[in-house]
Amino acid sequence: MKYILPFVAFVLLIQSCKPAIKSADLYGTWKYLKVENPNETPPSSIPQDELQVQAPYIKFTKSDSLIIVWGNKLLTHGKFHMDGNNISYTESLPGGSTRTFPFYISKIDGKNLVFETLGEQGTRVTAVKE
Repeated sequence: MKYILPFVAFVLLIQSCKPAIKSADLYGTWKYLKVENPNETPPSSIPQDELQVQAPYIKFTKSDSLIIVWGNKLLTHGKFHMDGNNISYTESLPGGSTRTFPFYISKIDGKNLVFETLGEQGTRVTAVKE
């Protein structure tokens, strides 16, 4: 038991040393490869043939703007900022109103990105940089 507490502290220290993701790490266009709904019962995903037809992507710009396109139509747009592994996205809505919600980045390696919306209805997206 006396060794467990130092081990847990060590693991938490290592995790806290992981460098924060910067906005610049995201700049560019990321094509969706997989869209999953892991919290559904049973878990589900969008079929690959539908993803090919709809060609969805997310684009992060140097002005910290974010757009999501689905089926060649603008699905959403707004501003984002990074906080560690979290993207705080403020969506621009009709009439000048906004709403803010988080995305969590579980993986980014320069070419691949996995991000998730949080909550019960959470969606996990795997994307590749174009």
